[in-house]
Amino acid sequence: MQLKFRDRCLVFTGRPLVMGIVNANDDSFSADGSLEKDQLVSIMQSHIRNGADIIDIGAESARTNRTAISEQEELRRFRLVMDVWEDVWSAVRPVDAAQLWPPVLSANTWRSTVVRGVLEMGADWVNDMSGLPDGSNARLCADAGAALLIMHSAGEPKVPHFHQQWDDVMARMMSFFAEKIALARDCGLSEECILLDPGIDFAKQMNDNLTVYRNLSMLGDFGRPLMIPVSRKTVIADVLGIAEPKERDAATLACLVWCMQQGANIFRVHNVAAASQVVRLF
Repeated sequence: MQLKFRDRCLVFTGRPLVMGIVNANDDSFSADGSLEKDQLVSIMQSHIRNGADIIDIGAESARTNRTAISEQEELRRFRLVMDVWEDVWSAVRPVDAAQLWPPVLSANTWRSTVVRGVLEMGADWVNDMSGLPDGSNARLCADAGAALLIMHSAGEPKVPHFHQQWDDVMARMMSFFAEKIALARDCGLSEECILLDPGIDFAKQMNDNLTVYRNLSMLGDFGRPLMIPVSRKTVIADVLGIAEPKERDAATLACLVWCMQQGANIFRVHNVAAASQVVRLF
C-alpha cells in the first residue's frame, strides 16, 4: 500500500507511523495548545525528538462548545509555525533509521479558503474533519499534489452531534468512504493520495466508538492507510470514568495496541514519546 504526496511516496510495510499533535490555539480540550511561536516550535521539536513521523498542526480547536475563529485568524496561526517548518526539523536528528525524514507536515483544517492557504504554505497533506461534503478540498489537494485525509462524521464541524444515532455504524461508514473516495477521484485526486480516519468521538456515542474499534479491520477493504485518532478520547472517559484528558494516556496506549492488531497505519497522539515506544517495541 502506497501513499503519494508532493514529491514523496510512502510504502506501508513496516511499523505504524506516529503523528504528533500540535495545537496552535489556546482552547484545546487537552489544554496543551499555545499561540506563542517559540513554544510551538519547542513542542514540534520535542515530538520529533521523541520519534514523531508526522506533525499535525491544528489552528482551531475541534471542540463544539467553542465558536469558530475567522479564516484569517486560522491562517495567521498556521503561518506562525509553517513558515519556520524547515528550520524546525532541520535542527533535530531522527531517532532511528525507520523514522520518516524529513517528517511529514499535516494541516488539520477543513474550510477551503484555509486549505488553499496551508497548501500554499507547504503542507504535505490536509487532515480534513469536514467529511468532504463537496469536492472543493479534494480539488485543492489534487492541484497541489498533496494528500487528503478523509474523516467519517455527520453534519458540519464545530457543531455538536450528541444525538446522532446509527442503525449500523460500520455499514454506514463503509458506504460513506466508498462515496467520498469516488468523489475525490472525480475531482482529480489519485486514490493513492487518500487516507481514511474513522472519526472516533465525532458524531458517535460510546457504543458507536466501541463498535468501530472492534470492527476496524473492515476498513482495510479500501486498501488505503488508516489514521486513528486514539489519543485521550471521550470514549475512554465514558468507559473508565477518567475526567481529566491528560490522565487517559495509559488507556490511549491500550487502544493503540488494539488498533495495530486491526491493521491501523498511523496514530494521532498527544504523548508522542509513549506512543513511539509502543510501536517500536511492538
